[in-house]
Amino acid sequence: MQIKPYYSEILTDHNLHPSHKHTLPDANFVLQGVNPSCGDNITLQLRIDPDGIIRDGAYVGDGCAISQASADMMLDLVIGQTKDEALHLTDCFMRMIRGEASPDEIEQLEEASSLKDIAHMPSRVKCAVLGWHTMEELIPK
Repeated sequence: MQIKPYYSEILTDHNLHPSHKHTLPDANFVLQGVNPSCGDNITLQLRIDPDGIIRDGAYVGDGCAISQASADMMLDLVIGQTKDEALHLTDCFMRMIRGEASPDEIEQLEEASSLKDIAHMPSRVKCAVLGWHTMEELIPK
């Protein structure tokens, strides 16, 4: 499968210049996510205030370009959002990966929408969803 230029450009940018790949000393929610099929791992760190707003987020870890860029794009989207809004975006992302999201839902994902064709690369789906699954498990309901 040919990689589309837009996808490649965004993926490369988030890997060479990640905004959120660092430790977050004042995180109050931390969870490690692992993709055992290829060895990708991240430790997701969020600072969520008492009102349920994600005030900051970061991740550290190792893995392929897709897993690391997807986590960075995810944090771009959810910082400043409420927990419910972040979980809604997670649902939109998962639906997009399964090919079930509406154009409006995909548009809400901003740069993360560049990963929509990952469904055509089944071996990479777990890479793309690692950060999103980790956040979904981490955020208190």
